[in-house]
Amino acid sequence: MALRRLQDRIEQKQAVIGVIGLGYVGLPVAAMFAQAGFAVIGVDIKAERVALINAGRSPIEGDEPGLAKLLAEVVGNGRFQATTDYNTLSQADVVLIDVETPVDEHNQPRYEALRAVCRSLGPVLADGALVVVESTIAPGTIDGVVRPLLEQSSGKQANEAFFLGACPERVMPGKLLHNLRTMSRVCGGSTVATAVTMTHLYRHIVAAELDTADPITAELVKTTENAYRDVQIAFANEVALICESVGADVWRVRELVNKSPYRQMHLPGAGVGGHCIPKDPWLLAYGAPDVPLHLIPAARRINDEMPLHVAGLIFDALDAQALSASPARVAILGFAYLANSDDTRNSPSQILLERLHELGVDVVVHDPWVAGYQSDLMQTVQGCDAAVLMVAHEAYRDLDLAALRNALRTPVLIDGRHFFDAAQARKAGLVYRCVGQGAG
Repeated sequence: MALRRLQDRIEQKQAVIGVIGLGYVGLPVAAMFAQAGFAVIGVDIKAERVALINAGRSPIEGDEPGLAKLLAEVVGNGRFQATTDYNTLSQADVVLIDVETPVDEHNQPRYEALRAVCRSLGPVLADGALVVVESTIAPGTIDGVVRPLLEQSSGKQANEAFFLGACPERVMPGKLLHNLRTMSRVCGGSTVATAVTMTHLYRHIVAAELDTADPITAELVKTTENAYRDVQIAFANEVALICESVGADVWRVRELVNKSPYRQMHLPGAGVGGHCIPKDPWLLAYGAPDVPLHLIPAARRINDEMPLHVAGLIFDALDAQALSASPARVAILGFAYLANSDDTRNSPSQILLERLHELGVDVVVHDPWVAGYQSDLMQTVQGCDAAVLMVAHEAYRDLDLAALRNALRTPVLIDGRHFFDAAQARKAGLVYRCVGQGAG
């Protein structure tokens, strides 16, 4: 009966929606539900982020189509407000949880943020409310972590006084609104009726399939799909290393492989970053500690080592110019983990920078989107012995290679993303090295 009433409130857009965590997932989700006609309360522990949002300004930089305009609209019309006060969630019929779940140095999930949310939410949780965890979590987390904490902190029984589910997000920077609208979602409810209620909710913002399941299936789907991507990228990276060794071009090999039906070799590159892929395979594995792992750790190791491989390409190119690494000055182009984004979480560029510093290299960084690195590009590379493209920002697309050659002290260009045309780079007088291509 309680869920039926909640479904009616959702259908009539009378339900108040709370969103905890206003980052790359929570902020666009909150804005989209507000746009759909719901009253939305956003909660975040960062007061400066809350203030920015309430001023109608997006704290997310980078090329994020439509988000800034949408946020200004829903804050301006009063449908979305942000706060640091959990007490406001006592009004919420639905609460979405969007906080990070990183892994520690032993690849174990760190649930500090999720546990803190549950402890703060429980005392103000309304009777009959639906709580949905959108964060990516290890299989078994809803039943093993979230449910017990919410029951303890609220004094309420799950599936009776409140309802619980998992509906992992499928977004990425640069496509936040697009992915939320167009990608299917798995609505994993603790009961069948809860899962159905979740589909009633998400139908207001998702123009794609909404599949019902139990929470552990939803948790498995998200961690599995990212582990799959990680393994596929690792395969592409290993083939790239083979191609370099034998003097071939992995990009041409990939093109021809993918002409065969049912083949889709992923893109190799200078490393895998972001909040999801570097840790989600470990979350997947954490759900079954008795299963011996072989493929997932191997893939993680390969992808983690790609920035170190880029360092090797730099040293090889400098050696060819009779210049040792220790007095060299290197410019890293791109510090975000993803093109046209300001998101630096688990950035491969950070790993490369640390490795170069360890070896005594003087390093400078340029990134058109990341605060602190938005200097003039040519001034940044001036007098450097190598420029290393780590992120395929569109801002680098029109880079004048001849001007780059003139600005560099030593004409070395390392391409970690197959971004530049090798022939044009060499015509401009640059010593060009690219991940996956034998030295030419």
